[in-house]
Amino acid sequence: MIRFAGASRPHKAWNSSVLLNLRLKSTAPISAVQPKESLILRNLPTKWRPYFLLSRADKPIGSFLLFWPCAWSITLASSATQATPTEMLKYLALFGTGSLIMRGAGCVINDLWDRKLDAAVERTKTRPLAAGDVTPANAVGFLGLQLSAGLGILTQLNMYSILLGASSLSLVTIYPFMKRITYWPQAVLGLAFNWGALLGYSAIAGSCAWHTVLPLYAGSFCWTIVYDTIYAHQDKTDDVHAGIKSTALLFGEQTKPALTLFSGGFVGLMSAAGYAADATLPFYLLGPGATAAHLAWQLKTVNLDSPTDCWAKFVSNSKLGVIIWLGTLADYLNRMGFFASFF
Repeated sequence: MIRFAGASRPHKAWNSSVLLNLRLKSTAPISAVQPKESLILRNLPTKWRPYFLLSRADKPIGSFLLFWPCAWSITLASSATQATPTEMLKYLALFGTGSLIMRGAGCVINDLWDRKLDAAVERTKTRPLAAGDVTPANAVGFLGLQLSAGLGILTQLNMYSILLGASSLSLVTIYPFMKRITYWPQAVLGLAFNWGALLGYSAIAGSCAWHTVLPLYAGSFCWTIVYDTIYAHQDKTDDVHAGIKSTALLFGEQTKPALTLFSGGFVGLMSAAGYAADATLPFYLLGPGATAAHLAWQLKTVNLDSPTDCWAKFVSNSKLGVIIWLGTLADYLNRMGFFASFF
């Protein structure tokens, strides 16, 4: 049995030698990779730039990670219902747009909660709210516009999906507060961020096939624990001083064994979802098979004490999302008869 550092009493564990080592390391500057200023940002009117940054439009990785479980679910549902390619593409486009909008809204909610904490962390102190470039009142107004746009996307779906989608807002709202009270904020993020694994299926099929979407949702949850724990290791030294909790601090030196368990859960549950959906061989080759290899590479090579490498591994998960989606797409094409002579 793996014993996580501080699993029973994290606050005591992190007052030990591990915490001391982090504090000693914290004298070195954090140097996480920051994306180069985009062409869009450079050409925006000056007064718009803080809102572009507030919504993290300069870092689309979050929108991709939000979108991929939606895409997997939409494509699995399209296979199950024999939806036309046009219908499938329509919902992929809707959910892609919705992911961009709602990820931005989630970032605004997060930064409204965290503006004082962000000011104490090297990597986040230049965020628009923490730096004072956007006032809380203006951020709330911007959030209202984003949520209105998100609602416009949601109303394009059937009533079952509208109600299902609206029910996730409480998770989105409370997530930023969790890092103050629990070492498992990544778990709440996983519940909120992967709601599309449920919603995408119901958008196509009219309701959820729970025997398929529950393992897909649970597997995606495990995936979020993996990539967001790696992400949280970027800030662990500052987080100790700021009182911010995370699974990076909870697992400590046992992070790789812990994430190995969650990676195994992701692969196993993804396989279970495919089995429940009667997926064909192409799904397993590009889905669970390639996923296992990619996660093994991540955990073997990641340097958890290097913010630069943690960021690189975190970003690589978007490629993993593409690979899994290609597996669901290959399954769809196979079941529609495109690969009849091969499988």
